[in-house]
Amino acid sequence: MTSDDLLARHRAVMPSWMPIYYEEPLELVSGKGRRVTGADGREYLDFFGGVLTNMIGYDIPEITDPVRRQLDTGIVHTSTLYLIRQQVELAEKIARLSGIPDAKVFFTNSGTEANETALLLATAYRRSNQILAVRNSYHGRTYATMGITGHRSWSASSLNPLNVTFLHSGDRLRGLLAHLDDDAHIDAAVADLREVLATSTAGDVAALIAEPIQGVGGFVSAPDGLFGAYRKVLDETGILFISDEVQTGWGRTGEHFWGYQAHGVTPDLLTFAKGIGNGFALAGVVGRADVLDAIDVVSFSTFGGNPVSAAAGNAVVDYVLNNDLQANAARTGAILHEGLAARTKDLGIVGEVRGKGLMIGIELIEPGTTRPNSYATVRVFEECRRLGLLVGKGGLYGNTLRMGPPLTLTDDEAREGLDILVEALTIVDGEVQA
Repeated sequence: MTSDDLLARHRAVMPSWMPIYYEEPLELVSGKGRRVTGADGREYLDFFGGVLTNMIGYDIPEITDPVRRQLDTGIVHTSTLYLIRQQVELAEKIARLSGIPDAKVFFTNSGTEANETALLLATAYRRSNQILAVRNSYHGRTYATMGITGHRSWSASSLNPLNVTFLHSGDRLRGLLAHLDDDAHIDAAVADLREVLATSTAGDVAALIAEPIQGVGGFVSAPDGLFGAYRKVLDETGILFISDEVQTGWGRTGEHFWGYQAHGVTPDLLTFAKGIGNGFALAGVVGRADVLDAIDVVSFSTFGGNPVSAAAGNAVVDYVLNNDLQANAARTGAILHEGLAARTKDLGIVGEVRGKGLMIGIELIEPGTTRPNSYATVRVFEECRRLGLLVGKGGLYGNTLRMGPPLTLTDDEAREGLDILVEALTIVDGEVQA
């Protein structure tokens, strides 16, 4: 079978709205550490990790061995109608690590489902369907999560069961508050929140949901401390705060274990997914016990936190803590952030290098302007692959390179990836300005 055969078969049976990367789509057939091998026979350094999901890397014995041991028991699935030791042990770890007092945990299969559950809990607890969300955000592809997504490219329908009002994003390049310094930005954002509550809601809002760093939005983040300032306003009327940590959790930002910790605030609910399973389907919500217990009917997740995925989750959390991957993300992330800032400052297509730790975004522009340059983004994206590096792309205008390497990235691999990025950017900058 050739790659062309697989592509034709894919197009015949998969919906047209499922994107496939690259002019010549790539099938990945094996992986080891931070590297993958394609059906084309080439090896690539992976800086996207299955959209920040292969957080520990590929073929890591400390993860695969516990999963195999669980498989060897013959118990792949039981449902939560029975006690699941792996699930309980993982919930205990996450409750302790969450920073939320008296926390409980509910497991799901994906970040979308985790956010859907958080919305259900918040609206049930507050007896209100009013939600505050943030422009440029992404929270999932289901009916309710699509309604709180402030990114038109990902909102397939205007219909949703919630009454949603959007706050300003933290976009520092062209957002409405971009011209303000951090303190003035926070003051203006808080003033906007107060005005929104006074004018665009019925007052009894259920919750604010926000990503500490907007993932699909291109790794945009508001100034540190904004969520803490928001919280003072929310507490005046009991509005809950939900921190969407699907992409920012588990030490990826380097400076903190959770993204919310940069803001001097503790959320009522925190959603997690992606990296916790290192490729196995695992996600969930952790939060205040009284909010988790707000559902007064019978409910459960058939597959959420199943024995195999929970075994992977336990192994991932242990690996992150035992190997201090947060510190590794800070160190290797600094190599990339500082190197990109220094070595791309004279490239006209680079509008901004942003993010924290091993969340790196490079927004590309038309030289001399702030206009998005999607052409240059696609060219750099393809050049990176040609040079042996896999990256992602996104952002509100599709002009941001997104990178979330495994948290096990080595210093040498960070430098290798940096060199490829700079070379690809330099080649395309020369093309654009020729």
